[in-house]
Amino acid sequence: MSEKTTHFGYQEVPESEKAGRVRGVFGSVASKYDVMNDAMSFGIHRVWKDAMMDWLAPRPGQRLLDVAGGTGDISFRFLKRAGQGHATVLDLTEEMLVEGRRRAEAEALAQSLDWVVGDAMALPFDDNSFDVYTISFGIRNVTRPEDALAEAFRVLRPGGRLMVLEFSQIPNELMQKVYDLYSFNIIPRLGQAIANDRDSYQYLVESIRRFPDQETFLGMVRDAGFANAKYRNLSMGIACLHSGWKI
Repeated sequence: MSEKTTHFGYQEVPESEKAGRVRGVFGSVASKYDVMNDAMSFGIHRVWKDAMMDWLAPRPGQRLLDVAGGTGDISFRFLKRAGQGHATVLDLTEEMLVEGRRRAEAEALAQSLDWVVGDAMALPFDDNSFDVYTISFGIRNVTRPEDALAEAFRVLRPGGRLMVLEFSQIPNELMQKVYDLYSFNIIPRLGQAIANDRDSYQYLVESIRRFPDQETFLGMVRDAGFANAKYRNLSMGIACLHSGWKI
């Protein structure tokens, strides 16, 4: 029986290979990841992450699991908004976590942070362990996003909240074409200039186009068991926040 395949950008690869390829991409770009985020989005990713925190409204004492948490951007924001609490940053790529630990915020918040190498599809945590689960610009890189959502549901306690920030689709066809022109022509060149890695950013652009649209992903969130699921478009749908609750 032939192995199931999945997409890696516009390539079809065996499912068993995707995680290793994703790890290679983020291992390659880890040291320049935060700089590239600013360059690619003109700094707008910071606005999106703040919008995520506004909707999430962290409360003191909450426990956050930030999956594909990379260099800690979401966890730092969460802890500052909550005032006190705990964040576990989980990522497939150790190099990304190493970069996160080097950041000034990591030193200031060291008592409230854990850094864990792990897979979104097989989380190394007990059931009902966290108040909040976030994943930002990460779920499109997971081999089987539905497995990641099932794991999110499992590790959240009853009353816990899921929030996904991901690139999405612009409902306006003309605007989508303009955005695609920018994405495919400029972002890989920026990757070459800043991170000396065109191929990784070509993959990242392709992976955005392969990710389900807002309504399709909303259905996946509901299928995983989350209640009161809804989404909000950011910057006309270039990015999107999906929210759901474990009731």
